[in-house]
Amino acid sequence: MEWNNYHSTNTIHRFLTCLASEYKGKATLINIGRSSQGNDLKVIQVGSGGRGKPAIFIDGGIHAREWISPATVTYILKDFLENSGKYSRILSKVDLYFLPLANPDGYEFSRQSDRLWRKNRSHSDRGKCAGVDLNRNFGYKWGGKGSSNNQCSETYRGPRPFSEPESRAMRDFILARRGNIRMYITFHSYGQMILYPWGYDRVDARDSAELHRMGTVGARAMGRSYKVGSAAKVNYEAAGASDDWAKGSAGIKYSYTIELPDTGRYRFLLPARRIGNTVREAANAVKAMAEDLVKNIR
Repeated sequence: MEWNNYHSTNTIHRFLTCLASEYKGKATLINIGRSSQGNDLKVIQVGSGGRGKPAIFIDGGIHAREWISPATVTYILKDFLENSGKYSRILSKVDLYFLPLANPDGYEFSRQSDRLWRKNRSHSDRGKCAGVDLNRNFGYKWGGKGSSNNQCSETYRGPRPFSEPESRAMRDFILARRGNIRMYITFHSYGQMILYPWGYDRVDARDSAELHRMGTVGARAMGRSYKVGSAAKVNYEAAGASDDWAKGSAGIKYSYTIELPDTGRYRFLLPARRIGNTVREAANAVKAMAEDLVKNIR
């Protein structure tokens, strides 16, 4: 797979299958569930495994229209496998779990029918009122600010926390490894920001200074201007988001949303010619943050 164009769900999933086959012993393909329309939710584990080994979880594609997100996660995954030597310090201490397409139905609908579709595709018979915003469906402070109870809203939170199979699959996979996952990173676009909890309200996490320090490590490695700060203060209030849940419910200390380029010219329609630089910068940020993390893992 190349990073000079955006690829279909089928192409991305075939790529994951090929990686698992090519890098046996280093990469393990795990189906963690199915989407509302029956597409597999595929995770690749990179590393040796082992009971209780610390880990990092990285996802992309929660919002369908943010095509640069799955492109970024697939690139970072590929780089960890193809160039494992430069990540040896990280891989000696942690495993990584990559979920490039958390919302395969919405992503493909965005490709085929409505380029700016955001939600998943549950209740597709509702037309423009179909779907749930998966990033308002997680169970920490669900139903609060920045989410809607209107089915036709882009930020419709769903009828209850974890009403959607995609968010439930992520929840169950992460909680099954509770205590092992030390860092959670979810890629979105746009804005060039590295955000940490809390997003549900303009309040600070107890360890906000440490979260800010780690976020700054990632921002510096990007090589371009990225704002760093708590999600509600730097971006906007959004209750029920995955990063708040990862910290508040799953107990993952370092939890981040990385909003990829740009800052508004192209918005969600980042041209394919910008993929290469964007994904390489993001890989640098993940490498820097992971290397900082493993300093304190023995």
